[in-house]
Amino acid sequence: MTSFTDRTKASLREALLDAAAELLPDRGHAGLRMADVAARAGVSRQTVYNEFGGKAALTQAVALRTAAEFLDGIRQRFETADGLLGGIHDAVVYTIEHARENRLVAAALGTEAGEDLLPLLTTRGEPILTAAAELAAGHYREFEPGLSTESAALLAETVVRLSLSHLVLPTHSAAEAADAVTAVVAPAIRQFVHNGVKR
Repeated sequence: MTSFTDRTKASLREALLDAAAELLPDRGHAGLRMADVAARAGVSRQTVYNEFGGKAALTQAVALRTAAEFLDGIRQRFETADGLLGGIHDAVVYTIEHARENRLVAAALGTEAGEDLLPLLTTRGEPILTAAAELAAGHYREFEPGLSTESAALLAETVVRLSLSHLVLPTHSAAEAADAVTAVVAPAIRQFVHNGVKR
C-alpha cells in the first residue's frame, strides 16, 4: 500500500506539472519562471526546485508526462485494432489529431513562444521516441508473431519517425498521413514476416 507521504508527494508533483503545463504554451521554456509555477500551484518557489532541480528538468518532466498520455492513447488503439496495419493506421491518426488538439504540442509546433519546446519532439526527443517505439514494437509482435524482435523494433521506430515528421511538417490530414505511413511499412512487414529477416 502506498504511504500517505508518497501519495502527498505524488500529488504535489502532479500539481506542479499541471501548473507548468498551463504556463508553457503561452511562455515557452525561455519565458517560464519557477516562481510563476510555484504561485499557480500554491507552493513556494523552493518547493519547485526541490522537486525538479531546475527549469530544464521541469520542462522535460512535462514533456514526458504528455508523451505518456499519448502512449496510453496509442495502446488503446492497438487493443481495439483488427490487425497490425489497422492498429498502425489508428495510432498514427490518433497521434496527429491529439497532438493538434493538445495545447502544449500545438504551441511547440506553431507559436513563437513555444518554438523552444520543439526540440523536445525532435533533436532532444529521444526519450519520447524510444518509449513510443518500444510500446509499438510490442504490439507489432502480438499481431505478427513472425516478426523478430529486431524487425519489430525497426518497423516501430520507422513508424514513429514518420509520424513525427507528419506532425512537425503537416501537409496532409491525419488520415492521409496514416494512409501514407501504412503504405510505406506494409511491404516491409510482409517481407520481414515472410523471410524471417533479422537485423
